[in-house]
Amino acid sequence: MQAKQEEKKGERLQASPQKKVVAIALLTAAAVLGDAMLFIVLPLYWQEFGLTALWQIGILLSVNRFVRLPISPLVGWFYSKFELRTGVQLALILATATTFSYGFFQSFATLVVARAVWGVAWALLRIGGMLAVVEFSSKDNRGQLMGTYNGLWGIGGLVGMLAGGIFVEQVSVFPVTTAFATIGTIAFVIAPFVIPKRQQPDDNKPLTHVRRAEKTLSPFTMLVFATGLTMGFVVFGLFSVTLSPLVERAMGGQQLEAFGVIIGAASIAGILQALRWAWDPFVAPFYGKMLDRRPLSYLWIYLPILGIGCLFSLFALLDSFWLLLGAVLVFQLLSTFFVTTADTLAARAAAQGNKVKVMTIQAVVVDLGAATGPLVSFFIVDTYELAPLYWLAAAFLSTLSVLWFAYSLNMRRKPT
Repeated sequence: MQAKQEEKKGERLQASPQKKVVAIALLTAAAVLGDAMLFIVLPLYWQEFGLTALWQIGILLSVNRFVRLPISPLVGWFYSKFELRTGVQLALILATATTFSYGFFQSFATLVVARAVWGVAWALLRIGGMLAVVEFSSKDNRGQLMGTYNGLWGIGGLVGMLAGGIFVEQVSVFPVTTAFATIGTIAFVIAPFVIPKRQQPDDNKPLTHVRRAEKTLSPFTMLVFATGLTMGFVVFGLFSVTLSPLVERAMGGQQLEAFGVIIGAASIAGILQALRWAWDPFVAPFYGKMLDRRPLSYLWIYLPILGIGCLFSLFALLDSFWLLLGAVLVFQLLSTFFVTTADTLAARAAAQGNKVKVMTIQAVVVDLGAATGPLVSFFIVDTYELAPLYWLAAAFLSTLSVLWFAYSLNMRRKPT
């Protein structure tokens, strides 16, 4: 009787791939609250965290990503041997502990350790989630499910950045991190009830080992990895850590007041970042659906890459606060497009070859870009301010668009 119930349960889960993706995405949202808050609050309130120098901000915002570089291959191996549920629960334990530590400890060395542990947690969450999307999707809905996954876990970024930016200014860091850690604890408790007991392993397709290697290392896949690297650098790294200083520069050191509440650069940056997370659950699946259309339209790839490059050039020149707000809103919309594009292309490449290998490499290159972004940003800003940094980002994006254009021309010349 129990065996039949388990069989029925497995059939029900198998018939609802979107529910699996939604469950993993929402648990991930609970885990990222503290990390999202840190990107808004730390660049402006770094002394409250016990830091003594500006460069320490870059280290704290980068060390978790550098940790993920060697950890991600191990996580890929982990998911080939152990249950998805186990990986997510372990990640939630680590994420909750690190979120609490951000407000409890006021030591640079201790916070470095906490950020390194968070790197392990995020590797478990991110690779597990992306492998789930690849496993549970088909060529007709891969982009849409990837957009759904990214959009829903982004709710954690929405709450983390918005609540972090606003409430830290009104109270202090510790109450906010304690509240976020409590949410993480609740997520850990409910995880066994919403995640299927076993993620299916990477099955053997009718491809030889050599053909799988060829698919994994094809020109298309290598270009996908380059896209992920650039996306991680400019969106998750460079822009995330420089938005608060960019807003503060445009405000000229002044603060806004609305209904008796002081609104500083941290609050405004938090709101601007949160807006993207707010529309992601709706915009990301829509854009993913556009990417699912066959044949692949390169217009949907060029749009975010070239658009973001132009906006970085504009950021380098803008001094008007209100014009900057409009430009940042457009940037956030294009960022949603860019992240969805990079992840959907990676899922498409993974479906053609070894899923675990492709998604693990994609996670590594995105982390590499996201890790170098804060370091490069703060070292350049410390010497040359923001403008040269944004010109550098625009140059990277222009190079990527040229590579995609060359690839598209080469594909058109191939005989059908």
